[in-house]
Amino acid sequence: MAYIDLQNDLPGIRGPMAFRPETAKPLNELAEILLHDDNNTLSRGERELIGAYVSSLNDCFFCQNVHGALAQHYMQCDMQFIDNIKKDFLSSNISDKMKALLAIAGSVQKSGKHVTAEQIDHARELGATDREIHDTVLIAAAFCMFNRYVDGLGTWAPQDRQVYVERAPRRAAEGYIDFDLYK
Repeated sequence: MAYIDLQNDLPGIRGPMAFRPETAKPLNELAEILLHDDNNTLSRGERELIGAYVSSLNDCFFCQNVHGALAQHYMQCDMQFIDNIKKDFLSSNISDKMKALLAIAGSVQKSGKHVTAEQIDHARELGATDREIHDTVLIAAAFCMFNRYVDGLGTWAPQDRQVYVERAPRRAAEGYIDFDLYK
C-alpha cells in the first residue's frame, strides 16, 4: 500500500500518475520522446536498457523490471541477458559504445558531477554522437526522478517478473503518451 491514498490500486508509477494526471501528461511526453520516438540513432532497446540499468542502480524494482522487459522485447533476448547487463555490463555481449554510454548513465545516477570529460571522450571515440550522449544523460537523469517518484510514494509492484515480460509488447506498441493507465 502506498504511503498516501492514491485513490487507486495501480502498481508502480501508474498509481501516482492516475492520482495526478496533470503531472502524468508531461512525464509521459518526456518518456515518449526519450524512449519510444524513432527519431534517434540509439535503438528503443538501447534506450530502455539505459533506463533499466539506472533503475537497477537505484534499486527501483518496478522500473527496472518494466524497462528491462521492454529492452528484452526490443532486443529480442531474454531477461537473463538484461539482468547480466545490469549486474556487469562491461562483461556483457553489447557494443563497446553501449558500454561507454552505460558508464556515463551510471555516473549520472550518482551525480551529474560524476560524469567526466574522459568518459565523454571515450564514448565519442567509440562512435557515440553528441545527441546519443545528451540522450543518455537525460534518460539517466529522468529515470532517477521516475524511480524516486515510484519509491518515494511507496507504491507496490508485482513481484512476478513474468508480468512485466508479458506486458512489454503492449507497452512497446502503445508507447507512453496515449496509453490507458488503468489497463
